[in-house]
Amino acid sequence: MPYLAHFGFHQRPFSLTPDRALFFPESHQPILDAARYAVDRGEPIIKIAGEVGTGKTLLCRLMVQYLVHDGARVAFITVPQADRRATLLAVGREFGLDVSDCADAYQALADHLIAEHSAGRRAVLVVDEAQALDREGLETIRLLSNLETDEDKLLQIVLFAQPELDRLLRQYSMRQIMQRITFNFTTRPFDRATGMQYIRYRVEKTSVRPPPNDVFSRRAMKIIVKAAGGIPRVINVLADRALLSAYAADRRQVIRRDALRAVSDTALGDPPPRRPIRRWRRGSPA
Repeated sequence: MPYLAHFGFHQRPFSLTPDRALFFPESHQPILDAARYAVDRGEPIIKIAGEVGTGKTLLCRLMVQYLVHDGARVAFITVPQADRRATLLAVGREFGLDVSDCADAYQALADHLIAEHSAGRRAVLVVDEAQALDREGLETIRLLSNLETDEDKLLQIVLFAQPELDRLLRQYSMRQIMQRITFNFTTRPFDRATGMQYIRYRVEKTSVRPPPNDVFSRRAMKIIVKAAGGIPRVINVLADRALLSAYAADRRQVIRRDALRAVSDTALGDPPPRRPIRRWRRGSPA
């Protein structure tokens, strides 16, 4: 693509598709390491929550990759449902079971997990967008977390969710499952310095050769990070639009004008206010 060749990229640096190869370790590596530690400890339920666009889906994929590489049996649900039976069917399907004709799908899953445990294999359920489970779905998760031997849990559960899940769990009726969540983590937007580092990192990782340090001017990066509120997904959108603006003007550097145009065109944030022009009066102190 001419756009990529113009800047010397081998792929789009700011694609919205979560790409494990472009994981920015300065942001959520501590969360990923801590979640892995919690799973290795055998904790029953682990929750990772954060606002839309703060990197949960990429963390989720990295977590699944780690578990599979570690030899665990993983059930990965990306579109959870609140209905109890639908949840049990989905979990069974991910473990290679058809429990649709079983009189007791829960017991069929329990028997399968006992067999996996006897064979020395860990079973982990990973749920993305877990806020969609609602009360009934969360109660099903709680019941699944009850499956255990005298020493070990038969099924560990990792939930990735938006903040709506936290608000639901704070309700008194949810106290039983809340008590089973032993590790809580939160993904947060970048501060300005980290957001600028993130832009540079993406440029470096997708360049054919070591890129110059000025693909994005410092002022352009500040505008993009501030307008995006530090949210990685919005930074990607604005940075990509700013690159297109620079490309259309046949520039190899994204400057302030390109960043402002990107913010204006996407309506994802407001550009920072311009500095007021001071009009000095004769006799005014300088």
